[in-house]
Amino acid sequence: MNLYLMRHASAGVARENPVLDQRRSLIKEGKEQCVLMARVLSALRVQIDVIVASPLKRALQTAQLVGTEFGYDARVEISSALGPDADYVDFQRLVAHYADCEGVLMVGHNPNLFQFLGRVITGNGGAGIRMRKASIARVDMTKHPPLLQWLIDPRAARSIYASVTRSSRPKTSRK
Repeated sequence: MNLYLMRHASAGVARENPVLDQRRSLIKEGKEQCVLMARVLSALRVQIDVIVASPLKRALQTAQLVGTEFGYDARVEISSALGPDADYVDFQRLVAHYADCEGVLMVGHNPNLFQFLGRVITGNGGAGIRMRKASIARVDMTKHPPLLQWLIDPRAARSIYASVTRSSRPKTSRK
């Protein structure tokens, strides 16, 4: 299985009240990040069988926007194992539940998402991997230990798109 771990896109400033914070929506920048990252997944010809998201609004919106832009027609599944208070054991159970799928996109939150990623690829949680908002990591779960194949954030994606659109040859004048 290829496991794609994605941090939810930009949702503005965190709120003091936990109930209000759970209902925080994506801002315009976050929606643009979702479209960009879905295009990156399409360009990389990623195959997604299932999308699973945290129950919090910003993660669910991220999963739905990426899925829609990516062309995913099934319903986004929701799991508390990707919520901000989830622990690694619940996350492992979730991954095991989808072990027969070829590609699984899971959308969650920091700090637990990057801690889960570190534990998956090292086995002991020794790796600290920074995941900016809307970042996506691809982990090949068939390797032992699982192998981090790539980690792309919206900044890198924008930079790559900008460099590709420019001509690679220098401009010359004809006289």
